[in-house]
Amino acid sequence: MSSSKAPASSNKLHLQGNIWLAADIHLGPHSPKTAQAFYRFLTQARQDADALLLCGDIFHAWVGSDLALEPPNWLAQAIHHFRQTSQDIPLYVMRGNRDFLLDQRFASYIGAQLLPDQVLLSTDHHQLVLTHGDELCTDDVNYQRFRRRVRAPLIQSLFLALPLKWRLSVAGGLRQRSRKQQQYIEPSITDVNESSCVQLLEQHQRTLLVHGHTHRPALHRLANTNKSNLTRIVIPDWEYDHSQPTRGGWLALNKNGLIELHRHHQPTLRLRLKN
Repeated sequence: MSSSKAPASSNKLHLQGNIWLAADIHLGPHSPKTAQAFYRFLTQARQDADALLLCGDIFHAWVGSDLALEPPNWLAQAIHHFRQTSQDIPLYVMRGNRDFLLDQRFASYIGAQLLPDQVLLSTDHHQLVLTHGDELCTDDVNYQRFRRRVRAPLIQSLFLALPLKWRLSVAGGLRQRSRKQQQYIEPSITDVNESSCVQLLEQHQRTLLVHGHTHRPALHRLANTNKSNLTRIVIPDWEYDHSQPTRGGWLALNKNGLIELHRHHQPTLRLRLKN
């Protein structure tokens, strides 16, 4: 297996071989079945992938890396499986809208590399823009305002300075609020804005955009004024505890040039692009 990466200060990443991407697992104390399904996926990734990228919302909520110092049982299991994975293949993690407080401290703890919010990823056959995707839901004005506030360094510093018990209590309250209101904390009810996707691709001179967040796994062709072939791929989310049928899956960028969108209980979508 082979893999190379750009310096940590860059948003450019070059990987070789079979590259797998997953997102929106939402690990936490209330999703044991989802966790077990995802850990089986990690075992498969260690065998068949040359690198694994987890593209945000790995956790249902993340209140700071000190939670890992004396982790609850569900987190101890996650750390164990992440470490097993990073010992066999390169592991990369990206922040999402629920775990935007993830930092390099925790990434290093599990043997992973923390990615910036937007990555220009190059593989053997593809050049693409990779992001979690919530910043592209620009039609949800309230959420975008909330996103800017909670990602402000001062707000994050003040929150992380609170005792861990307080932060866990705040996260629990927000979780209950999101269930009732389905806004601010759960913007995945809003899809991405297509014009924002086109603008992002044109800004970076790429034709392929990959993201998660929306829980709508699919392949999309984007309309644009330049008449160029722009493609958007949405990575599946994971849910085995509170949904029927269950959901899960991943995106494979294969070394032979084939792109495969694996969706549990649904046919695999296959695509071959020319960059």
